[in-house]
This record gives sequence, structure tokens and C-alpha cells, in this order.
Amino acid sequence: MWARPAPLPGASSLTFESFGLKPELLRAIHEQRYDTPTPVQRKTIPAILRGEDLLAAAQTGTGKTAGFALPLLQRLMATPSPLPRFRPVRGLILVPTRELALQVGESFCTYGAHVPIRSTTVFGGVSMGPQLDALRAGRDIVVATPGRLLDHVARKTIDLGQVEILVLDEADRMLDMGFIHDIKRLMALLPRRRQNLLFSATFSDSIKALADRLLNRPRLIEVARRNSPAEKVDHLVYRVDRDRKTALLAELIHRGGWEQVLVFTRTKHGANKLVQKLERAHVTAVAMHGNKSQSARVRALASFKEGGVRVLVATDIAARGLDIASLPHVVNFELPNVAEDYVHRIGRTGRAGASGEAVSLVCVDEARLLRDIEKLLGRRLPARELAGFEPDPNVRPKPVEQKRGANRGRPNEMGRIASPRAGGRRRRKPAGKRRHPTG
Repeated sequence: MWARPAPLPGASSLTFESFGLKPELLRAIHEQRYDTPTPVQRKTIPAILRGEDLLAAAQTGTGKTAGFALPLLQRLMATPSPLPRFRPVRGLILVPTRELALQVGESFCTYGAHVPIRSTTVFGGVSMGPQLDALRAGRDIVVATPGRLLDHVARKTIDLGQVEILVLDEADRMLDMGFIHDIKRLMALLPRRRQNLLFSATFSDSIKALADRLLNRPRLIEVARRNSPAEKVDHLVYRVDRDRKTALLAELIHRGGWEQVLVFTRTKHGANKLVQKLERAHVTAVAMHGNKSQSARVRALASFKEGGVRVLVATDIAARGLDIASLPHVVNFELPNVAEDYVHRIGRTGRAGASGEAVSLVCVDEARLLRDIEKLLGRRLPARELAGFEPDPNVRPKPVEQKRGANRGRPNEMGRIASPRAGGRRRRKPAGKRRHPTG
């Protein structure tokens, strides 16, 4: 049964002080120079403080992380730990990818800078040593990807029996990546009585079905329309032949003076190849995808944020979890196979009220993919041709390689197909070294 969203009289005049947040949290908020809560924060913070279960649909860049981090910190501060001599895990946040784990973990460190609540992040692809040290020392809040968290459970290095608040962040992405079985296994390890918060960038029937199974009379909060992109993003399609996309992209970057561009490709190989071609066209670029080590991905993102390179070329691993302030340009070098991923990709720009531009380079092969996106958005996207790059009307379309299962069995954050059995983690090898699971 769904609870109706409560009206918020005078919401436009609400301040963070209006929520009754503790001075320590308000201090951290003001240090970040935030004054006015976003629409999603206006709705989620009071509901979470009241102890309600929540199903919230909001686009990225709306401030949803603070929308659950602030009240979660306050609720844990208000109740004593059940084990005074040790910090048991009382808040658990599950996320689909390493990048999102790092981003959410950083938010908890930022907002919890002045409170006696300690947090840590747990994800695959890195050494377990630092994670083990943090868990042994005790942490009130753990931000984790499902696979690595289950590895810790199997090693008995974490106890989830004292969890009071569970957050499923980007739950739709976790379903897409095949984590539903891992989620169910983890749910069985949690106390029955707990507060549950489910956040999703899109609000699909599968998410509602998951909410029906996991949430207790959740309050429904929907800030943006279903599968709607950020409102301040300008969309533009350039029609071009497949073999002239790189030249067109370089021309747009040079002509427009673009200094920070996030470019999406479908494959890791395609990302690497595009970086090489852009470098030859005198455009500094770096690739970020699942075959890169965690340290290489962190360096690539840092270089992009700091202006060391103009272009970050990424696969859909980066469609969620990347937090880049005021990113002006997102380019779909290749349209995604799944229309919803278009929304996730362009959600990297036009964040928190800023304006942005989403450019798609579309060849004749991608006509159906473009129609699917326009059908999802409910409108035609403006299209044009750049002089000197007009597509040849005689070029015949080639089939676009489809990923298996569309929404299921899609590549996880290491580019491997998520198996129903393990939620995207590799099967254990009988001998030899085992690579860390992606989590």
C-alpha cells in the first residue's frame, strides 16, 4: 500500500534549519555553501526523520545523496549504539558501482565531518586490507557494492545484524546489472525491523515490484517525470556517417572551444580507439571503463576534473556515479542500446539547476535507437547537419550489436555480463589467483 506524498506548504521558503537538523550537520552544510534545500531534499529529509520507508524517484544532480545522508546521520546520532564498546554497522547503503560508492562515501564524510558517526566504503577491484582494518575498528555506516559486501559476509568480517537503516541507491541500475539475487541474500541477513529507503533515477514497474517486496508502506516521492532528463539540458542531434564521427567531434570541440566534454561509447575498445584518434586530432583525451584499474580510473577522472584533459571518453559505467560539477557538454558518440541509458548519460550535465548540452552523433545505423529515445522522451530531438560533414544518402545501414538481455545480463562495472547466480561476480576459479570481484 502506498502512502500519498505529504504537501509542503511554503516549500520554497524552507531552509535546512527548518528540518530541525542538529547544529553539527548545519555547520557542515554551510561549509559547503548550501543555503536552500533542493526539491527532493524538501520531501525526503522530513520523511526519513519521521522514520518512514521511502520510494523516491529523482534524476541525478537533484541532491538526492544529501537527501538521505543528512537525515540518516541525524537518526543514528539520536539513538545509542546497541554495542557501546564497538561500532556495529547501523546504516547500510547499497550502490551498483565503485564510482558511486566513492561518491556517496565522500558525501557521508563531508556531512558527517562534525558528528561522532564514522563511515567507510566497501567495493571490489581493490585490496581488502584497508576495508578489513576499517571494519575491525568499527563503522556506523557502510557504503557498499553488493558483491564485495557478500565477500565480507562470507569471510565473517562484517555483521549486518544491527542495521537500522537500509538505503538502496540507484536501485534500477542494480536491477539492470543483475544484482537482484545478491540483494535478496543481503536482505535475509538484516533485522526485520528497520527503515528502508529506495532511490532510483528511473521509476519503472520493476522498481515498484521491488519496493512492494522490500518496503513497509513506503512514502512515494517523485520529483521528476518518469525517465525524464534534466530540464535545463539542450538536446541536439548531428547526422553524420559512421566513419566521420571522430572528425565531426573534433571539429565541434575546436570550433566551440569546448574545454570539458564527457563522451560516451558503447564498448571499452571503442573508448580506447576514440582516445587515440582524438589525440591525433590535437584533442587531449583519456578513457575510463571497466578494464582500467581503480587507480587508473581515479587518475583519469581527477585529470578531467582538473582540466588536464579536455575529453573523458567513457562507457556506460560512468553514466551513474560520476559527480562532475557544472559539466557543460555530454556527447553520445554512439547511442546506447537501451533508451533509458540516454537519460542516465545526459544526467551528468544540467545538474543542480545548471544548464548543459547533450549532443548525439547519429549515423544511419542508429535510426531505430534514436526513435526509441524519442519515444521514451515523448518528443523529437532537434537534428542538424554540419557543413562538410553531411551524411551520404547512399550509405546502407549496418546492424548495431546488441547486448544480451537488454536490461538483464548487461555488463557490470568491469564489463562482464552479470550472471543471475552471482549478480555479476566471477565464478571462483579452482586454482590460481582470483581477481577481486567487482562488487
